[in-house]
Amino acid sequence: MAQDRGEAGREPAGDETLAEAFWAVARRLRDTSQETLAPWDITPAQLRALRVLGRHGVMRLSELSDRLRIAPRSATEVVDALEARGLAQRRPDPGDRRATLVEVTEDGSGVLDAVRGTEAERVFGRLSPADRSQLARILGKLRE
Repeated sequence: MAQDRGEAGREPAGDETLAEAFWAVARRLRDTSQETLAPWDITPAQLRALRVLGRHGVMRLSELSDRLRIAPRSATEVVDALEARGLAQRRPDPGDRRATLVEVTEDGSGVLDAVRGTEAERVFGRLSPADRSQLARILGKLRE
C-alpha cells in the first residue's frame, strides 16, 4: 500500500503519522494566516467571524458565538473589533428587540475576498489545480 506523501511531496518520516502531518500543516496555516492578516490589522479569530458571517449572512450574536464555538462575551469582543474597523455592523433584530443582528459590511466583504486570494496562494500555491481539488474533497469529507 502506498504511503501518503508529506509536506512538499516528501514521504513522511517513518514515525510521522497522518495526524502529525495534518497538525503540522494546520500550524503552518495558522502562522501563514497571521502573516497574511497583518496588512488588514485583524486577528485569525476576527477572520473566522467574518468568514462565518460571509458564508451564512446576517445573524444574531448568539448564533455567531454558537457557530464559532466561543463564549457570547468573546463573540461580542470580536464583533466590537470588526465594527471598529468598519468590517461588520450591528443592527437591532426586528423580531426581538433584546437581540442584535450582525452582518459583514462592504469593506468586510472586500477584506474577505483579498484575504482568501492571498492566503490560498501562500499556502496552496504550490499545489496543482488537481491536487487542490482532491484536497478540498478530502477536507470536505473530514469536516462532515
